[in-house]
Amino acid sequence: MRVSFILPGSSRIPVGGYKVVFEYANALIARGHSVGVIHPAHIDEKASWGEKRYHDARYVLWGTTGQFGPQKWFKVRPEVDLKWVYSLRETSIPDAEVIIATGWPTAEYVSGYGASKGRKFYLLQHYETWWGPEARVRATWQLPLHKIVIARWLEAIARELGEKSTYVPNGLDFQAFGCDVSILQRKRPHVLMLYHSMQWKGSTDGLKALEQAREAIPDLTATLFGVPDAPPNLPAWIRYIRNPPQATLRELYNEATVFLAPSWAEGWPLPPAEAMMSGAALVCTDIGGHVEYAEHERNALLAPARAPEKLAEALTRMLREHHMRQSLAERALSDISRFTWSSAADRFEAALLELHEQK
Repeated sequence: MRVSFILPGSSRIPVGGYKVVFEYANALIARGHSVGVIHPAHIDEKASWGEKRYHDARYVLWGTTGQFGPQKWFKVRPEVDLKWVYSLRETSIPDAEVIIATGWPTAEYVSGYGASKGRKFYLLQHYETWWGPEARVRATWQLPLHKIVIARWLEAIARELGEKSTYVPNGLDFQAFGCDVSILQRKRPHVLMLYHSMQWKGSTDGLKALEQAREAIPDLTATLFGVPDAPPNLPAWIRYIRNPPQATLRELYNEATVFLAPSWAEGWPLPPAEAMMSGAALVCTDIGGHVEYAEHERNALLAPARAPEKLAEALTRMLREHHMRQSLAERALSDISRFTWSSAADRFEAALLELHEQK
């Protein structure tokens, strides 16, 4: 089976949703399929003249250097055909048997392609109103594409819109991440948090929660990591590591006593799950993406989104109550083990084959 994934742009910068696509690309190659991942230089037909000239220059530069892909942060199997195309017009897209949109603008393009480009799928990893107008984003959910959703809350949106979908939760890389430092050895109050500049990621709430928790626990320290530049005016007890490589990130997870996840919305976020599989206790917001694997007082502590004071209370409780924290972290380590990429790839492949084989 020839499969094309359509990304909305380059994949030079680590993005969780892109990582999921590349995991599936690798898995499908391992199962004997032919896979291409298509990256467009242009995605917005209505971009300004200046924006188009910028993308033109980037198209030429990255086409020459081959630096449009994820080579710096993810190991893609050499058999995966990484394509860099000028735009997502149909003439740029190779023929295939299955084609998969991966973001709302790509769904608009894919829906208009002819049958030679393949049976049409839409991998829904978020409700992407943070990226586009809600009416336009919502309309893509009702396009004639078979929907694959990564979380139950996304499945509920599809159902509300009268759309069928196939639920395939993400997997986790148990070779890349794991528990190297015993949970019982993690006694110092040290918190790890992903920092993001987008408001809905809740980083401002997370920083407020850390400040409030430190009032109760004066020896609290924290590490932030992320792709953007460090947030301004960080206190000396918070360090920032920009774009850490995978090996460093594994070390950070294993240094942490607690991982703090303050997002207002997530599809099926990888970092909190990776922290759980690395032995860090999880404090997170009570949102659809987190409850895919986090259960309050079973394997994590959950608090309402957009309420930094509640996050601070949960964080303080987690750091103070050592036996509870160790118990939750141990249960998390056990619970998260069911989310393997092998299992996810089996379900993903089955969804593709089911529709592809229909006459």
